[in-house]
Amino acid sequence: MPIKPSYRTLAVQAARAADEKKGIDIVVLDIHASSDLTDFVVIASAESSAQQAALQNTIEEVLREKGLRPLHRDGNPRDRWMVVDYGAIMVHILLVEAREFYRLDQLWETSKKVAWEKRS
Repeated sequence: MPIKPSYRTLAVQAARAADEKKGIDIVVLDIHASSDLTDFVVIASAESSAQQAALQNTIEEVLREKGLRPLHRDGNPRDRWMVVDYGAIMVHILLVEAREFYRLDQLWETSKKVAWEKRS
C-alpha cells in the first residue's frame, strides 16, 4: 500500500503547481498552531483572470492525482479572489491588486513560512 503524502507535502506540491503556471509571490504558511480551521495556507497571485483559472486548474489537477479533492470552492475566474478548501489546506488565488488590498499574508504574519523550492 502506498504511503499517503503529508498535508505539508501536498501544500508544497500546490505551491509548485502554481509556480509552473507562473504564479506570483507564492507562499505556504503553516498555521496549525493558530487555527482550528486548517493547517496550511497556500497564497498565490495572478496577473489576470485567465491566469487565476490556470492556477486553480493546475493545483486541483496535481492534488487530485494525490487523492485530494476540494471540499469547497469560492470565487471564479471573473472574481479578484478565489479560494479552494481542502480541509487541512486552503489555497487562495488572488489578482495582484486584490492581494495588495486585502493583505491576506498579514492575517497569519506570526505563522511559520514553509520553504519550498522553485523548479527550474
